[in-house]
Amino acid sequence: MTVSAFHFQTLNPDTILDALFEQGIRVDSGLTALNSYENRVYQFMDEARQRYVVKFYRPGRWNAQQIEEEHQFAQELSTDEVPLAVPLTLNGKTLFEHQGFLFALFPSLGGRQYETDNLEQMEWVGRYLGRIHQTGSRRLFQHRPTIGLQEYLLEPRALFEHATLIPSALNASFLQSVDALIAAVISRWDDNFTTLRLHGDCHPGNILWRDGPLFVDLDDARNGPAVQDLWMLLNGDRAEQRIQLETIIEAYEEFSTFNVAELAYIEPLRAMRMVWYLAWIVRRWDDPAFPGSFPWIQDEDFWRRQTATFNEQVKVLNEPPLQLIPMY
Repeated sequence: MTVSAFHFQTLNPDTILDALFEQGIRVDSGLTALNSYENRVYQFMDEARQRYVVKFYRPGRWNAQQIEEEHQFAQELSTDEVPLAVPLTLNGKTLFEHQGFLFALFPSLGGRQYETDNLEQMEWVGRYLGRIHQTGSRRLFQHRPTIGLQEYLLEPRALFEHATLIPSALNASFLQSVDALIAAVISRWDDNFTTLRLHGDCHPGNILWRDGPLFVDLDDARNGPAVQDLWMLLNGDRAEQRIQLETIIEAYEEFSTFNVAELAYIEPLRAMRMVWYLAWIVRRWDDPAFPGSFPWIQDEDFWRRQTATFNEQVKVLNEPPLQLIPMY
């Protein structure tokens, strides 16, 4: 059975309870919706007072093989003692289907917020990223994609061409800024990096702290360069980012070798994420959850600011890439 990508409104409580009951899970508490736009995620307690999280995957985004690869990667990482949320196995399976929805169960894991300005925590995260990539380098995903220009820049550009959310009076200047940014990235991008399996979306919101880091949400796991899992942890001015980068890489290299040439990909990857993220919102606009969560995208001022942001990123791309301070 096929379900439209935007028909999460058909995922009502009765459907969720039936899906869980089919797997032998009897819900004893209410279903608490957790913050997730791409998928639908709920926390609950069963009759044995055990807390779980159930994740219903957005139909049409990943197929079953791609989701199962994510689950297999999580299991490998857990075996290698990387702390992360791992899907539960029931009757030999981690992925289940009900009325066209694919879903998985996880233990409910809490934690504090990762502190982005805490270098000691950043060192811990760098160490575990080295371990994640040590595991990720053993083989590549066969069904999940590799980070590249087509998905992150060219497909969004085609989407923007016909996006009715962009005010007609600002359309030309916005598309011009997109084209300038794409050209700047293409001139600095090649596919000669060493490819490995990545977390893919390793921003601070996907790290919890429980006497050490706990990594969550492998939903964007894919193949790509190691630096993709590092750059989103950087914040502040260039001097601060350099200190953070040195902290992360020194800890990272306790487990994996980092190729410093990949630092040249940081700003291209940042630009690609800017374009991809905006396209993600536009692409999901028919999902009822999005207009209420991103109302500002309908304002002309937003598109003026976005045009200016893209133009500013072109200037950043023209600057020398972030480098580590040489040690003598």
